Amino acid sequence: MIYLDFEKPIAELNEQLDKIKEVQNIGDVDVSKTISDIEKQIASKTKEIYSNLTPWQQVQVSRHPQRPYTLSYIENIADEGSFVELHGDRTVADDKAMVGGMASINGETIMFIGQQKGINTKMRQYRNFGMPNPEGYRKALRLMKIAEKFNKPVVCFIDTPGAFPGLEAEERGQGEAIARNLFEMAKLKVPLICVVIGEGASGGALGIGMGDRVFMMENTWYSVISPENCSTILWRSWDHKEEAAEKMKLTSSDMKKLGLIDGVIKEPIGGAHSDPEVAYKNVKKAILDSLSQLRDMDDQKRVAARIKKFASMGHTEEA
Repeated sequence: MIYLDFEKPIAELNEQLDKIKEVQNIGDVDVSKTISDIEKQIASKTKEIYSNLTPWQQVQVSRHPQRPYTLSYIENIADEGSFVELHGDRTVADDKAMVGGMASINGETIMFIGQQKGINTKMRQYRNFGMPNPEGYRKALRLMKIAEKFNKPVVCFIDTPGAFPGLEAEERGQGEAIARNLFEMAKLKVPLICVVIGEGASGGALGIGMGDRVFMMENTWYSVISPENCSTILWRSWDHKEEAAEKMKLTSSDMKKLGLIDGVIKEPIGGAHSDPEVAYKNVKKAILDSLSQLRDMDDQKRVAARIKKFASMGHTEEA
């Protein structure tokens, strides 16, 4: 288990627990009560810490290397063996940072799309650390259009530190690809559900983030810029990233209060990585509940409501 810096008290208790269990395994001493006491302390301390996370700590949890990624959600939410991945944008290449394909939940076919970071160093390089190129967004749009053609709902999982900022990405039209997705998603005729499962940074996240229902998992963030880069711009260093995270109002609770998302999906105490099965279950419920509401709406009314929702965001005052 990998522990974050603020989880040090939990790590120390788990270390004690491991040592006590070793004593139990090599001797005849009954330490069951001690084990039970330490397990209760771990549960209590975890609840205490995770009930009072700062915005920066929530950002850290959203980036936890053991946190489930898009393909894990798809494979565990969908009916067993039903996922068929689709590849390529039919123009340039198959962007490995953007994945998608058809799968079914309880027999209903759904198009799943999302950014994939990779579960180890080699896979993170292969997936470009979850930062799509223009062809990734064009692949996502192609899959949405396939879903629209066959009247299948679309579910997007958002988890990216941003679209790839390289020169070659700009040369191939990164900005245009994201803008085109926003334009097309606004008028897509099928139900469209978006879930931020990790990091939701900049236009890279928004490029697959315009849905009838937009959810964030409890310990995720959604903003135009990361706290580190915000700190760099304002203070010329990363040293103020915690202050930046606080000021940016980027957490799920902040976003819900501001009316920028439709709901927050609860995570198990300790974060989604501590009990992925609970995280999968909660996300699946949110998707199914939303589909039951959206499925019965007229297509034109659903599109009109989607456009109105995003057009109404923001607040202005006349001086």
